Amino acid sequence: MLINIIKGFTISLIMMQSVFANEQAIIGSWINAKGDGIIEITLAQTEYIGTIIGTPDPIHNGRKDSKNPDPQLRDRLLEGLTILEGFSYQEDNLWSGGTIYDPNSGKTYKCKLWLNDDGTLKVRGYVGVSLFGRTEVWKREQ
Repeated sequence: MLINIIKGFTISLIMMQSVFANEQAIIGSWINAKGDGIIEITLAQTEYIGTIIGTPDPIHNGRKDSKNPDPQLRDRLLEGLTILEGFSYQEDNLWSGGTIYDPNSGKTYKCKLWLNDDGTLKVRGYVGVSLFGRTEVWKREQ
């Protein structure tokens, strides 16, 4: 009986480790679809966030949040700006419940994230329901 309890506990631990590994699969640095930003996704307490940490092309260094609807924020640098907030892992490589800020338009959208089998990240920003939105594919920074 003790052996069966130990086996059951071991199987439960393995399953929990697998789920935890899936939950954290989006952690890391990603290059956005336009190739002008590197976003680092981290786990901040209980939610996943994404912060612009740089750009692959030096021509984009020093860009400011010039499209922000708040005039007082238009002089802040994009580097260091959190653009993904509030995400939690659902299941089947899906993170939802968050928002994405688009510095190119100054707008914030609801958002879902999916990790594709090829290792890319599908990012869908939308208004209202997911049907009305745009999807980008981000590549993991090497």
